[in-house]
Parts: sequence; structure tokens; C-alpha cells
Amino acid sequence: MEFEKNKLISDVLEIFRHYPDRRYTAQQITDLLRLHGKTAYNRILKALAILEGENKITVNNNNQFKLAPINQTVTGTFRANDRGFGFVRYDEEEPDIFIARPNTLHAINDDEVEVKIVKPANPWGDNGAEGQITKILDHGVKKLVGEFMPYSEIQARKTGLLGYVHSYEKKLANNPVFIKNTGISPQMGDMVQVEIISYPSDEFPRSMLGIALKTLGNKDNPGVDEMTIVYQNEVKDEFPNEVLQEAQNIPDQLQPADWQGRRDNTKQQVVTIDGDDSKDFDDAVTVWKLENGNFHLGVHIADVSHYVKVGSWLDREAYERGTSTYLVDRVIPMLPFRLSNGICSLNPQEDRCTLSCDMEISSTGQILHHEIYPSVIRSQARLTYNNVNKILDGDPLLRQEYHNLVPMLEEMAQLHEILFKMRHQRGAIDFEETEAQIIVDGNGKPIDIKLRERGTAEKMIESFMLAANETVAEHYNKMHVPFLYRVHEQPDPDKVKNFFEMASSFGLSVAGNAQDVSPKMFQAVLEKVADTPQEAVITTMLLRSLQQAKYSPDPLGHFGLAATYYTHFTSPIRRYPDLMVHRMIHSYAQEGTALPIQEKWSEHLPEVAVHTSACERKSIDVERAVDDLKKAEYMTDKVGQEFDGVINSVTSFGMFVSLENTVEGLIHISNMLDDYYEFHEQELSLVGKRTHKTYIMGEAIRVRLIRADAQQRQVDFELVLTPEEQKRADEEKKRRLAAKPQGRSRHRFNNKNNSAKTKNTNSRKNKYERKL
Repeated sequence: MEFEKNKLISDVLEIFRHYPDRRYTAQQITDLLRLHGKTAYNRILKALAILEGENKITVNNNNQFKLAPINQTVTGTFRANDRGFGFVRYDEEEPDIFIARPNTLHAINDDEVEVKIVKPANPWGDNGAEGQITKILDHGVKKLVGEFMPYSEIQARKTGLLGYVHSYEKKLANNPVFIKNTGISPQMGDMVQVEIISYPSDEFPRSMLGIALKTLGNKDNPGVDEMTIVYQNEVKDEFPNEVLQEAQNIPDQLQPADWQGRRDNTKQQVVTIDGDDSKDFDDAVTVWKLENGNFHLGVHIADVSHYVKVGSWLDREAYERGTSTYLVDRVIPMLPFRLSNGICSLNPQEDRCTLSCDMEISSTGQILHHEIYPSVIRSQARLTYNNVNKILDGDPLLRQEYHNLVPMLEEMAQLHEILFKMRHQRGAIDFEETEAQIIVDGNGKPIDIKLRERGTAEKMIESFMLAANETVAEHYNKMHVPFLYRVHEQPDPDKVKNFFEMASSFGLSVAGNAQDVSPKMFQAVLEKVADTPQEAVITTMLLRSLQQAKYSPDPLGHFGLAATYYTHFTSPIRRYPDLMVHRMIHSYAQEGTALPIQEKWSEHLPEVAVHTSACERKSIDVERAVDDLKKAEYMTDKVGQEFDGVINSVTSFGMFVSLENTVEGLIHISNMLDDYYEFHEQELSLVGKRTHKTYIMGEAIRVRLIRADAQQRQVDFELVLTPEEQKRADEEKKRRLAAKPQGRSRHRFNNKNNSAKTKNTNSRKNKYERKL
């Protein structure tokens, strides 16, 4: 009954939204909705009363109703669609505002704009507000990367232009940038970075004017495809000379002065455990059993702050980058390689400056005592996840090779089980999302996609890093001094409610309510679907309902880890927030916690938190885009082949399907020709109008690859049909060909949730932290 009531209110409001200048009586509304009888008329009166009470409509003395005046103006970020319209995001909680093509004022993607609301949102239905851009406050895209198309000599002389650059980004593909002859002179097919000096206008509604700044190389050269994405997102891949010179001036071995004020831990049995292809080692660990039966866990982190001084060229560059970016076949580091792979890296058999966090941990995972201090360590071995997993599984050759380390590794595995059990009991959400490792040849061409296996070694190091991060955060919180935290706030109740509804459609009941949510509630759902075909879909849905983790000077807790205090302390080689944390640790130890010291840090932390959170998001976007590029490229020679997949998202315009190798593609609704399919939002399903065949999230289906476009980073599938279904589809194809449609098929867009899917992030040892 409640649903029918809300639908009626929504239908009534839609009449006013479509005709905002007209007035209607209750009877006219009843007639327009084709309702009859006194009961229907009374329901319309109640709906009108609710809308009037919500100030959505007004009524005059003649009992005529009209849409309430709209005087709202907001500012936000324009997200363009390649077909000319777009959406403006102006509030984290409110639906985006739809901007029709005539109302864009020639804005391009990422522009900051002022918007006048011309149609209000319909809170009883799916339709968000519609608006008109009245002013472009700032252009979000100031540089662009694309393929250069030269003019002929005659055209160049006549126009004073070299040609134009065409972006591969769909949202910018319709905005060519014509290149002035005052910059460099690229060659045909070069990928070029340009600076935009003139934007679309009434005179030139689509095109822009720019100057060529840098040639990345021909589009077919190895690696240029990745660097196109890097430069398009303005991620710096080269260090300025001043930064490189400063790094060169730092000795590559410890000097006597480096030992001052540091504890000598070089005799401890300390090791690094990382991936096979890792080059920078910023964390080392040691474990031993104490006489009282507890464990000693030592986490030793590269002391980057000892070399990267505040205000130095190195510091400024590291702050600007914010993080290292990990691509399929290369790393764009936050620090020059001389530091990241040299004096700051905890290389085996080399003395290195570290910040140590020693912990005494009970058999139940409680940290009873801890100490945080500067030290010098000497890693005894550079171990890999693969080898440690084999050692723990009993590989005789490796156990013989590392016989002196085997007892400690087995104690590490025991401690990990204790820490994992403790986190699980308090409600930490343990995501086991499938990760892809894209294998490329020497030219960067993808030749295979493998699934990464997370064994005990990976989970063990993750447990130790989480323990150190929590311990450091709690220590400085209880000192009541300014500090930088990694926070993951409580999820939005509306998003949680949507997740509960979607979970119930899978037959999963969730204890509790959306207004008082706890990590244990999510944990329980994941346990129910563990090792089932629906696990990946439920995990994706759950992730979408959670907030995005970020950095903050306020200790807001970490929901996903069910941790009251949390920071990032363990990766200063590749994350600027960790470097800041190290500086504060040194500062409070050496300078004390007097008010002037606290004020110094309080002044800087908010800006650092916002900036580094933004840098992290940009880096993740680049990593995802490169992954999508390589996955699409990998599939290009497989067009026509069939695959087993799982539906991981259903929208009004089709279904996204994931293959076992994590490649994701779209089955567009225009390619589902065996029936006319309608989108049912409540159940997130597509249902055939004639056959009632239903497609829902989590369903296993057979698909055929019909297109793989590496430039657009897109993969398209179609359904593999039964003979009877294929016959209906073929008949529909013939009907459409006979009709000779002039335009492209259109589909309904719902701007209540303009995000269609969630992509996998690049794999790192603490990818879990990054994800949350």
C-alpha cells in the first residue's frame, strides 16, 4: 500500500514538473491519470495535500494547483555525457542534477558550474532535478591528451593552425582541440599533451583552441597508451632537476651521524616479505615468543622523514604527487628511485634508518604493551609471498634454504591467526575480492590475466601492518596531540537500506536496522555468501554502500576495520600521509607537546588531509583506467568467442557481466533482442515483457564477445541464446532493418545513481586499506 501511495504522489508531481506553468484542478489531475470514481478522486486530493504540505505545489482561491516557484541556484561539478547532455554533482547525499544538451552553456567535463534548477526533484519517484547552467566558474580540464591529426600545408597557412588533437576520453571525444603553431610541431599519429587556451563558445560550440606542450610518442609505440592516461590525469612521471639533484646529494649508505638517537636493532632477526616484483621495501618485521607465552611483534618502517626534510624540493614534489601510482608494468613513484629503491628501501644486508613499533601481544590478540622509537635495522633476508607460502606449506627445499628463518615464520603464522580472529570477533569486514594480475610482454602487450592468490603470507603481513597502524593511532590520540588519521565513517543509512533490500532479493536476511548499523552486520552477510557464485556480487554491492576512506585530523574511527583508532604509518616511501605521521612522531619526541608545537601541526593537517585524499583518488582512477585498457586490449583477438560470466550490475540500459578473469563488459539492452526487457528498479532486474524471463545480479550466464575497444577501454557482450530465443532475436533484427531507423536507440537515464559499476583496484599488499 505504501508503495502504491508513493507512486501516485510521484505520478501527480510528474504532471506539474512537465508543465510547470500550468494550473490544474483535482478533477483535471484525476482525468489526466485516467482514474475514475470517488475513491480515486479522494486519493488524488490526499496526494495534492501532501505535495502542498511539502511546498512542492501551491493552490489559489479557485482550488487550482501549480508547481511552486523554483528560485534555487547551486554550484557543482559538471559530468558530461558523450551525447551532449550531462549531470551536475553538487551534494554528496542528493541526486545529481540533469542538464539537457541545450542547457549546458557549452560546459565540458569537470567544469565547476553554477546551475539554476528548472525542474525540482521528485522525491517520490526516480527523477532527480533538472537544471540549466548559468555560469561556468572554472574549467576543470586545463590540459588534454589526444591523437594529433595534421592539416595540409595549405590549411595550415590559411588558418595558422597545425591541425587538431582528438581525445580518446569519451567525455571529451566530441571536443577537438585545434593546435596553434606557437608550440611544438607533432607528427601525424603522435599522442600529444596540449594546454587549452580557448573553450567551446556560441561561435564554436564544440571545438577548443590549444598549444601543444609535449609529445608522448606515436600512438602505436609501446607504453604510449598507458602514458596517455597518466598525462590525461596530470600525474607527473618525471622529476624536476632540482629534485633529482637533491636526491643525488643524499649518501647511499648510512653515515655515523645517522645513528645518533637511534636504537641498534641490527642483531634482530628482521626480514622483509613482499611480492616477487617489488623493488621498494618500506616495512620489515620480526616475531618471537616471550617467556610469558605472549608474542613480541616488531614492525620496522623506513624512516623516510630522516631524508626528506620539510620544505625541501623532495618534500614539495612528494606532497604534490601525494602517492606512488602502480600501473600494469611500471611504477610512477612518489620519491626518486635513488631514495625509494636505495637508501630508504629496507634492502637485505644493509643498515637502514627506521621507525619501530614494538608490540607485546597476548594469545587473544590484545596489545598489552608497545613502544614507538627511532632505530637502525639490518634486514636478514628479502622474502617473497610465494616462497613464504611454500615454506608454510612444507616445501622441503625452501625450508632447507631458509632453515634459520622457518621457526620465526611459523610463529608469524600463529600470530596472524590470533590477530585475524581478534579482528573478526570485533566485527572487521574481511573482503576477499578477486584481484587480477595482468601479464604483459616486453612491448606492454597483455598476454594473460591471472587471478592473484592471497595466501597466509599476504594476510600475515596485512595483519602486522594493521596492528602497527592501530597502535600508533591510539598512542598519539591518548597523548591528546594533533595527528593525521585514516578514517572510514559510518555508512549512509539510505545506502545501507538499499543494500539490505538488494541482499534480501538474494534471500539473505540482515539482522538489525539501517539507522544503527555495525560492521558485524555486514560481516555476517559476507559469511553467508562465502564461496558461492554470489560472493563477488554481494561484495561489490556492499562496497558501494560504504563511505570512501580518507585522511582526516579528526579520529573518526575506521568502520570497515571496526577500529576506534587508525592511521597510515607503514608506507612512507609511497604515501605522503605516512611521511607526515613519521614527522609528527619525531617532532613530539624531540620538541615535546607544548602548545606552539601542537598549533604548528594543527594548522597544516586539514590541508594535508584533503590534498592527499584527492591525490589517492586520482591515482586509483589512473590505475583502474590502465587496467581497463589492458583488459580490453587482451580481449581484442577474442571477438566471437563465448565465455561464462556473472551479472554484477543491472541498470536501465543493460547488464554488466564479469568473467572469471575479472574482465567486465556490458550487454546493452539494445542487443537483447529475444524480448522487450523492462528494468525493475526495486529488484534490480531486467524482465522480458512477453516471456517474463528475468535477469538479476549474481546470475551465471553465457555470453559472446562482440566488441573490445582498447582506446575506449570498453568490452561489449551479447547473450548466448537458446535456438528458440535466437529465432526471436533474428526476427527482431530483420524488423529493425526493415524499419531503417534514422537515429540511435535511446534509453532512459536515472540520475539517482549515476555510477554504473565499481572497478577492481590495483593490487598491493595493503590493498584492503586503500579500498576502505
